[in-house]
Amino acid sequence: MNPNPLLAPAALLVLWSCLVLLWLVLTRFPAFAKAGISLDNAPRGARYVDVEKNLPQKVNWVSHNYTHLMEQPTIFYAAIAVLALAGDTSTVNTGFAWAYCGLRIVHSLWQGLVNTIKVRVALFTLSTVCLCVLAVNAVRCTLF
Repeated sequence: MNPNPLLAPAALLVLWSCLVLLWLVLTRFPAFAKAGISLDNAPRGARYVDVEKNLPQKVNWVSHNYTHLMEQPTIFYAAIAVLALAGDTSTVNTGFAWAYCGLRIVHSLWQGLVNTIKVRVALFTLSTVCLCVLAVNAVRCTLF
């Protein structure tokens, strides 16, 4: 079986999202304990946003990044699925898919560890350009 090369960067981004979830758990729960927050004393219906102000910024950065990985990359997965189902195996789209995946990983690391906005915006913008190219190519691949 010859898998479509477009699927590899999508699969890696899925794995990366799982690793960021693990990072979130490993930072969030110790921070909860340090702040005196437990499942036993959490108000009924409480959400993370309700306790976020009681936690260190760096813990929140990881949490925010995990949320980001559940947002825009869903469009990436859709574009990759459309291209793969349409049979596209072009090096151009594969290159943009790898670039998007790599930029999102760097964005995650930057947001979780350093989090200067100017760099985050640049990484986000570059990854968005890659995503838009993939989306346009998915439309081209399916309509023409």
